[in-house]
Parts: sequence; C-alpha cells; structure tokens
Amino acid sequence: MQREQRVVVPRQHTEQVTVDGQDHAVRLGVWVANQKSRRDKLSGEQRAQLAELGMDWA
Repeated sequence: MQREQRVVVPRQHTEQVTVDGQDHAVRLGVWVANQKSRRDKLSGEQRAQLAELGMDWA
C-alpha cells in the first residue's frame, strides 16, 4: 500500500521479495483473493490487521 497508494491487487500479480538474500516470487494477487474469499474463517484479529492495511472488505 505504501508504494502503490492503493490496495487493489490484480489476481495475476506476483511480487518479488528478498528473504535472507534470496529472491522469491510471491503470488500476492492469489493470496489477497484467497483471504477475501475466506474472510469468514479469519479470526477477528486477522480481519482487524487486514482492515488496518486498508482492506475494506476485512
């Protein structure tokens, strides 16, 4: 959100991240879609954290 100033993530979006010096492709769009479709199974704390990030559906 900080970089793009929005939270709309297309399902096909893949984000490159570096962990311990190794690059990894994270299928961010798929993750966001899964969280949104499974929001009823998320805990209240998890939904609150997503809402803080700007996910208005959380």
